Amino acid sequence: MMSGPVTQNGRITNLDTVRGIATLCILIMNAVMYGIGDIAYYNLDAGGSNSVIDWIVGIFGEIFIDQKAMAIFSMLFGAGIVLFADRAAAKGRRYVPLSLWRNFLLLLIGLLHAWLWEGDILRVYAICAPILLLLRKQKPKFLLMLGGAMFGLAILIGIATQYTINDSVNKLGGYWIEGVWSDEVGLWFICNIGLRSLGAMLIGVALYRIGFMSGEKDESVYTRTAIWGLGIGIPLATAGVIWQAAADYKTDVAIVGQLPNDAATIPMALAFISLITLWDKKPTKPLHTRIRSVGQMALTNYLTQSIIGVIVFSTIFEKGELGRGAVAVFIILVWVIQLIWSQAWLANFRFGPGEWIWRCVTYRTFQPIKR
Repeated sequence: MMSGPVTQNGRITNLDTVRGIATLCILIMNAVMYGIGDIAYYNLDAGGSNSVIDWIVGIFGEIFIDQKAMAIFSMLFGAGIVLFADRAAAKGRRYVPLSLWRNFLLLLIGLLHAWLWEGDILRVYAICAPILLLLRKQKPKFLLMLGGAMFGLAILIGIATQYTINDSVNKLGGYWIEGVWSDEVGLWFICNIGLRSLGAMLIGVALYRIGFMSGEKDESVYTRTAIWGLGIGIPLATAGVIWQAAADYKTDVAIVGQLPNDAATIPMALAFISLITLWDKKPTKPLHTRIRSVGQMALTNYLTQSIIGVIVFSTIFEKGELGRGAVAVFIILVWVIQLIWSQAWLANFRFGPGEWIWRCVTYRTFQPIKR
């Protein structure tokens, strides 16, 4: 009986390409937390915005990257859960226990990662995995509607939370201003992250089922989706940035000013997946190969981004010392490193180091790593 992981020839290159670009883009927002601080991640006026360049970098990240990269990651995770379960079932494996075990291991990885850096998202993914397994055979239309409803619910909870805390700005401490989060803000934050993540995962499952995520649709479908997604998403995300800036980043728009960006997330994520897919369909160039390599080693690269970020901004620089423009230079340097090292590593090994360890423990057997 075949029980091992998917081989190189069995990979879906479009998923690797999308995952590679998402892995690189997630660093754009996470690096703000590494180098400037948690509050600056949410509030453009809270730190690191000391020059025109800093503001340009911050606004660009807010409109085009914030939440969108995470949404794409979440969609890919949902697709990956289904892909893993389908392939395990096709090989005669008991895919539910195997999938649960695999994601329990992901939870442990996330806990270790959170010990290094508190912004870890792997724990949320691992907790959501059983729900995806439970719903993975539902019709794509139902999954799309359920995923969209979760985003809608997250927005409604945000509105209610902002209304509840408007009489006390101190309740936003730790999120928008210095201080400690209130219970209301903490609950909203957990609900917002959880609902958006699970919603995007369910949408990812649906998109994988209909062949959208794997690049099987006609190019005209991706072109229309890109136009539609950007046409809706960019104005919404821009409106949120303008709203908060016009209100001088006061606490009474801290949450509701973010909600247009929440609404823009799915349209823009679908648009970006479409643009990446159209690019992936073009004749393979060296950059295609390098980005796919980053995607094949997404777990390793995600973890090493944190390791590099924590080391750089605790030894070479102090957190908050650099502006957003300088942090952008750090991001580009890490991109160059990962684009080079991912391809070089996979030229000699079958999996990234993190992926290999995860696979060995998942299957409870040694997996050959050398090519």
